[in-house]
Amino acid sequence: MTAAATVAGVSVEVCEVDAREAALRAAPQVAALPRPHTSEGRQLRRWLTQLVVAEKLVAHEADALGVVVTAATPGEADLLPDPTARLEIGSVAAAVLTDPVARAVFVHVTSDVVVNDDAVADFHARNPRRFLRFSKAGDWQVAAEPALAEARPLIAAHLLGAARRRRFRMWLEARRADLVWLAPGYEHPGDPRQPDNTHKH
Repeated sequence: MTAAATVAGVSVEVCEVDAREAALRAAPQVAALPRPHTSEGRQLRRWLTQLVVAEKLVAHEADALGVVVTAATPGEADLLPDPTARLEIGSVAAAVLTDPVARAVFVHVTSDVVVNDDAVADFHARNPRRFLRFSKAGDWQVAAEPALAEARPLIAAHLLGAARRRRFRMWLEARRADLVWLAPGYEHPGDPRQPDNTHKH
């Protein structure tokens, strides 16, 4: 067997990446995927490697931390309520959070994240129309900017969600740096040292 990566010293075999790619190419949306053995096709395999590695890393960390899924474990939509949230956290972390174990780890590693009153007030001052109230006046919808007291719970929830996603993303990156080795050809798609990286500054 040939390893595409290791996670905490445990091999992630190339055949696991092959299987993940085969499953993806068997889906109805296959026409949207890049052709195999092209630069874009190799980048897809690198992304799939990142996903497999992240899944195994989160499972390893769940065991190490003693984290288990409970009835209180949030659903995917609770942590990633909209496309913006998915963009904030990144495609790999977002994909990992389809697993309830990963969501339980998310709760564990972000449990101490807080948003203070100053941050809420500052957000409201900079974005007074972010949480508009709408009411009907005859045939018209009328928008009103809510006062800070009224908007506070919405703003606090919005900021807390973003802060927790940032913490989880940073935690995942740090654990990956500590515990993951990637074989040549299976580097991160954005690694500037690999030949298929086309993102230039």
